Amino acid sequence: MEMQLPPHEGVELSVVDMHTGGEPLRVILSGYPEVKGDSVLSKRRYVREHLDHLRRVLMYEPRGHYDMYGALIVDSELPEADLGVLFMHNEGYSTMCGHAVIALGRFAVDYKLVKEPQSPETQVNIHCPCGLVKAFVEYSGGKTGGVRFLSVPAFAFATDVTVTVEGFGEVTLDISYGGAFYAFVNAQRFGLDVTKSRTRDLVDAATAVTNAVKSQVKLHHPTSDDLAFLYGTILTDGKDNYSSEATANICVFAEAQVDRSPTGSGVTARVALQYHKGLIQLNQSRTFQSGSTGSQFTGKAVEETKCGDFKAVVVEVAGRAFYTGVSRFVQEPDDKLTHGFLLK
Repeated sequence: MEMQLPPHEGVELSVVDMHTGGEPLRVILSGYPEVKGDSVLSKRRYVREHLDHLRRVLMYEPRGHYDMYGALIVDSELPEADLGVLFMHNEGYSTMCGHAVIALGRFAVDYKLVKEPQSPETQVNIHCPCGLVKAFVEYSGGKTGGVRFLSVPAFAFATDVTVTVEGFGEVTLDISYGGAFYAFVNAQRFGLDVTKSRTRDLVDAATAVTNAVKSQVKLHHPTSDDLAFLYGTILTDGKDNYSSEATANICVFAEAQVDRSPTGSGVTARVALQYHKGLIQLNQSRTFQSGSTGSQFTGKAVEETKCGDFKAVVVEVAGRAFYTGVSRFVQEPDDKLTHGFLLK
């Protein structure tokens, strides 16, 4: 039987589904109206204010799920960019997403968003809301493989900050930026293990930390107020000293959304934090493991730089992304659930 669209009204929303380390990425191919704005950041504001119903259609059930993640490709104002991108999730729109950059690197080469792929690597310049991120895609015999990317300047924002966390009392933590801001805490502080504890317990602890930091710590970013918000909390195994063995973490971001991957921007921020504390040196590569799936990224600081008054580093993160399918979504006008819903 030939596949064809069922009865519907309105536009068709076409997507390519991928995953990086188990974390989904829904790349939106078509169906969005024009996204207005003279910069990627202004386009992010535009979709949040005018097109958010489409985020809910594609991220929420019945077409998505609570932990779905998406990427909308847009034009960039930077001449050196191959594409611009807006990231979306269950709460809204992120400023950076490493697992998505890894997937989009492959996607850009396979879907011919770069003109002439080169072996052994093809460079893809991806303009994220946080800035230009350079991805390098393994390419041989017409096939794409692993991807590494160079981050925007990443820095430790504050270390040994004490906040009062509901249900846990005073908790000391670090805050670091890797394209988005994260709070970092050793899961043992809550009597938890990032690879063995129940996901629900890890989510509850991380969410309590996020809420505490949001209410008690004022963040700022040197280049844009749009970047000055806490994206989530990353619970770690505490193994921050340099080692050839993997260190595990789990990231809870947005509206208690759980990252299945080691979290690309989180790895970036964690490497910057470790470098700031003198626990790793330039070009010392570490392996970061997802506490939820066991999938792995590598990360290393490759260059010192500045971000405003902050001492910063450029971080290289590497991983693999895979395709899972393509979909063509429609809406029926008498479907009362067509705009999406979430079960919390």
